[in-house]
Amino acid sequence: MAEFKIIQGGMGAAVSSWRLARTVSKLGQLGVVSGTALSAVMARRLQSGDAGGHVRRALRQFPLPCVGERIIQRYFIDGGKADTAPFKLTPMPRVKDSQAAIALTVAANFVEVFLARENHSNPVGINYLEKIQLHHLPAIFGAMLAGVDYVLMGAGIPRFIPGAIDALAAGQAATYPIDIEGAIEAGREFTTSFDPAEFFDGVAPSLKRPKFFPIISSATLAITLARKSNGRVDGFIVEEKTAGGHNAPPRGTQQLNERGEPIYGPRDVVDLEKIRSLDLPFYLAGGYGHPGKLEEALAHGAAGIQVGTAFAFCEESGINPEIKLRALARARESSADIFTDPIASPTGFPLKVMRLEQTLSEPEIYEQRKRICDLGFLRRPFLNKDGTIGYRCPSEPVEQYVRKGGDASVTVGRKCLCNGLLANVSLGQMRSDGAELPLVTAGDASIGLHHFLRGDRSTYTAADVIEVLLLTQSPHPALSH
Repeated sequence: MAEFKIIQGGMGAAVSSWRLARTVSKLGQLGVVSGTALSAVMARRLQSGDAGGHVRRALRQFPLPCVGERIIQRYFIDGGKADTAPFKLTPMPRVKDSQAAIALTVAANFVEVFLARENHSNPVGINYLEKIQLHHLPAIFGAMLAGVDYVLMGAGIPRFIPGAIDALAAGQAATYPIDIEGAIEAGREFTTSFDPAEFFDGVAPSLKRPKFFPIISSATLAITLARKSNGRVDGFIVEEKTAGGHNAPPRGTQQLNERGEPIYGPRDVVDLEKIRSLDLPFYLAGGYGHPGKLEEALAHGAAGIQVGTAFAFCEESGINPEIKLRALARARESSADIFTDPIASPTGFPLKVMRLEQTLSEPEIYEQRKRICDLGFLRRPFLNKDGTIGYRCPSEPVEQYVRKGGDASVTVGRKCLCNGLLANVSLGQMRSDGAELPLVTAGDASIGLHHFLRGDRSTYTAADVIEVLLLTQSPHPALSH
């Protein structure tokens, strides 16, 4: 059994930054970096001047020095780009990526984990979304090169990830099936592959196998993954509907409440007795970022809890400090507004967004944004009539989506997560009409963020979160309410 009781959730794009993960791990809990869009994150950090030289330091520790130097030469801007200048774009993911794009993905994941593990020996994890399939293999390999200890994955059914991890650890080629619209009807199957020996132009290194924890929302899925995955599953994160970011959709016919949010019912309650019967460690997530909830989880047989929202707004997270202050002010006033948007995410999963002024959570603000898809992490591949593979995203310009064979009705209400999430962490693209606006995701626990504010302080740290969560009783008297 792991010694840590708290897993810091993997959030957004660079919200769970290496700084946050390293801090949490050094404090004896499991720090987790977000593996979402790391190639773009790293490239934009370099173009922003790489304050402190951290990215360049990590790249110079990459096992293939020429790869790190090429990335630095291509993206680093001494002193940072001008505020009004746009970021140079990274290659959009494809089923058959270029070697440069693959190297960028491997290196970006290596860098984030390397920095999170630097100067301590405690475990570090990385979190991925199963829906973002095209980069799975080079991304996981890059994290493993840096010695990642845990791989967490949600937003899908990652049944083939354990086998891929086994192959990569042994220095063998790994494959992963890709969901391509229209492929089943055409009687075709597609996979992506990654060969460590080919990447190293010779003999691949043998690597430590990280433990694999899928993020699940039902006992049925847990049983399926435990029994039918192509490799070992080491534990689970059991996520309830109040968790931030992407949620599993309700089981059965979807109905909406008066606010337009999905209604969850008795079928969506996780059967913890069946989870316990698998005899694997599990951590409870979603609404557990409050004092006393760890004790409750342990009483249910869990090994601990996963907490995201509380860490998302601490000083060490990647969220823009001004956004944090606005969110915490809302928490103090008990006016935090979290909306479970059933259609915002191009993934098709419900998405919890924090409604804040001047962010893309406001429909009228989003309608003013010119649709553009230039990062492409959530594009979905589809099969053209001629048998070639195309790519489309319901958040791209409607006419483009329709021209590619998509249904215009699917684009209604969809939001560009790629650009919105990067704007959350001060890496938003500069457009001719101004900078991209943020799209803040958070869980229902946002209403309780005041538990972590001490006295008259306007911010709190990751250490404050851990101290409060480890309390077994009601909030500490010294904490502000």
